[in-house]
Amino acid sequence: MNKLSIVIPVYYNEDTLMDLYNDLKKKVLHLLDDYEIVMVDDGSKDSSWQIMNQIRQMDSTHVKCVKLSRNFGEHSAILAGLNVCTGDCAVTKQADMQEESELILRMYDSWKNGNKVVLAVREDRDDGKIYQIFAGLYYKLMKKIVNPEMPKGGFDCYLLDRKVIEVIKMLDEKNSALTLQVLWVGFKSEKIYFSRKAREKGKGRWTMGKKIKLVVDSVMSFSYFPVRLMSVTGFIFFLASIVGIIMCISEIVVSGVRTVGWASLMTVLLFSSGVMMLMLGMLGEYVWRALDASSNRPPFLIEDVVSGEDDTSKEE
Repeated sequence: MNKLSIVIPVYYNEDTLMDLYNDLKKKVLHLLDDYEIVMVDDGSKDSSWQIMNQIRQMDSTHVKCVKLSRNFGEHSAILAGLNVCTGDCAVTKQADMQEESELILRMYDSWKNGNKVVLAVREDRDDGKIYQIFAGLYYKLMKKIVNPEMPKGGFDCYLLDRKVIEVIKMLDEKNSALTLQVLWVGFKSEKIYFSRKAREKGKGRWTMGKKIKLVVDSVMSFSYFPVRLMSVTGFIFFLASIVGIIMCISEIVVSGVRTVGWASLMTVLLFSSGVMMLMLGMLGEYVWRALDASSNRPPFLIEDVVSGEDDTSKEE
């Protein structure tokens, strides 16, 4: 009998958690051979943890609640859920109910057919123009300079076989993108397409700062593009300086007049200084990531794991 783990990262989702469980119960759970639901509270300050435990009491056999010590980010919350889950495979599910619950059954059937990784790719989305524009630019960038296997519409939900879960746990990467790790590991995979619905309840917590960090983490962790960009920029400036020197010498030789222009000189100086600072900033990102990795701090800390009727807890 196959067991499916449903990993749900939770962050300020008090408005949707009970609806999500009822929707899963109505459309998905009764069709599974065996299952567990692993809800991971990623440092929410609302009543999400209490509602999670209410759901656990309603289905104590199958629901497990995990509480992180603070907010570590969605990818770390999912990774924590993957570390705790015990299924033969695990599927991630967003708590905002913007993906239809039946998608889990489609991914589960694909896994039964032999696929080790199943990606739920967004074919269309109704969550606002700003989100669509950012997501479109992000996934185009990832496909262009990071991983050509990145689907055009991107993905947040996916199913992983137990073998793949063990590989992801072994990577133990920080300041990275879990979706790109999923693509990196390879294994036999399939893409399943769906339309992402608009949020009906609650408020999105996907801030601009988190979006920018995701872009930087994705590029820095999986691409040599920033380093290559620094090399190319330096080479272009070197060629430009050679051309400038030749032009100055030619001006003196031909007309006997020295090149003047304090404003143009300062403009070039300020521009080149700005480029150098930008390059140093890129190098600083790599140095900081190396330092953070060498400190050997875990990507998440689990404060409580509660399952069944007992309120036993453990720390990690």
